[in-house]
Amino acid sequence: MNTLRIPFLAIVRRFTAVATPLLLAACAVGPDYVRPDLALPDRYLARPASGDHGDTTTAPEGSDARPQRLSESTDIPAQWWQVFHSEPLDAWVRDSLAHNPNVEAAQAALRVANENAQAEAGALWPGVALNYSPVRQRVAQTLASPVSTNATYYTLHTAQVTVSYVPDVFGGTRRTIEGAQAQAEEQKFQLEATNLTLSSNVVVAAINEASLRGQRAATLAIIDMQKQVLQKFVRQQQLGQASLADVDLQKTALAATEASLPSIDKQLAVQRNQLLALAGRYPADDVDARFDLEAIGLPDALPLSLPSTLVEHRPDVRAAEAQMHAASAAIGAAVAARLPNVLLGVNAYGSSAFSVSQLFTSSSVFWTLAASVTQPVFDGGLLKHREAAARAAFDQSTAQYRATVLGAFQDVANALEAIHADTRALQAAIDAERAASRSLGRTREQLRFGDASALSVLQAEQAWQQASLNLVQARAARLSDTAALFAALGGGWWNRQGEGDRASTP
Repeated sequence: MNTLRIPFLAIVRRFTAVATPLLLAACAVGPDYVRPDLALPDRYLARPASGDHGDTTTAPEGSDARPQRLSESTDIPAQWWQVFHSEPLDAWVRDSLAHNPNVEAAQAALRVANENAQAEAGALWPGVALNYSPVRQRVAQTLASPVSTNATYYTLHTAQVTVSYVPDVFGGTRRTIEGAQAQAEEQKFQLEATNLTLSSNVVVAAINEASLRGQRAATLAIIDMQKQVLQKFVRQQQLGQASLADVDLQKTALAATEASLPSIDKQLAVQRNQLLALAGRYPADDVDARFDLEAIGLPDALPLSLPSTLVEHRPDVRAAEAQMHAASAAIGAAVAARLPNVLLGVNAYGSSAFSVSQLFTSSSVFWTLAASVTQPVFDGGLLKHREAAARAAFDQSTAQYRATVLGAFQDVANALEAIHADTRALQAAIDAERAASRSLGRTREQLRFGDASALSVLQAEQAWQQASLNLVQARAARLSDTAALFAALGGGWWNRQGEGDRASTP
């Protein structure tokens, strides 16, 4: 048996001696990826915005409209939605991240990309195959039998090992692996983007539900107040102090307010169904958790990362960069396809015998060692235009990366402007609601003494109704725009503990 192993080992050593220098001398053709220099600005807005770079506005009167402080030294927590201090909201976001099918699809896509990258890496290794082929054959009697006994029937057993190897002389395989790894990196950040989008959608949907509940409560309060006023008009009409037209006018106002309730209820139902769908539930699988504006806290301190770090924190920007990296590697693979292709291999090392017991005896062993070099000469411009297409795809991905970065800065700038405007809008809504409430109270008092007309009461009711709804919407807008800032800054995925660079749900 030792005499049989020596030739095979010698062949392997010769094979390795030829393949190793070729691999070590190989260089990867095509461009090495370098992140483009975008000359990022040093701030998000053209003018210093309130709160931008740590500035704050003067606190307006009223604690509900207190300004929010923006600080570059404050980092975003991984579970950023917890800054609203709402246990039902925290539970709903976590449940959504665990059961939303879009997250599951993104996780599966990441696994696919990782497995494809591992599969591409296998091309750097030799391919080895084992084969065993027993053959039973009958030879025509009119022909000379190939066996020494001249028997008409015989059985031939053949066992062999086939080894093939394509050395990566010009780095085409390595560029392909590099591209596959970049695609896996892209899917990793696509998963982070899916997590961020889902969590922000849940937060905004919860705030919208709370806003609609607040609007519904305000509308019910207005209806109750209008019914009280209507009763007073009816009594005054019975006493001859008010006309029937005054009663009808108040009935019309009451009916109009009651007619607005179904629209709010419809929006509330739609918003609830959206929340359930985000959590991977059917509308029939509702739960008891409800969201109210009073139970959702407004964070006083808000993070504001430096513009230079935004490209590192935004998962959509990182995904666009990974896509650009993959396009860069594709150029190298296209260039290598136009260069000579080298194939080395022990095409066959094996044994053929008439019985299994005779396999791998000295007289039954055979082997073949072969190599080939193929240089494309003419292909109708196929490989040339594929390389040109790869370069154009890289230019396309570079432009898309720049567009994604611009969009990220736009999102942050919009959120900063909105947060500054929300403070002023909320204070104005508070002042308007207080003024309308005082006006309505005075008008109702005048009505009690018969000094107010039905029209003045109606106008005061309408003003207070609109002011009450505007106040609810202003509070909800401030919460939603706060969530938008956290999402625009990347959501804090880089602070997730215990997972390193691996993307997954919290």
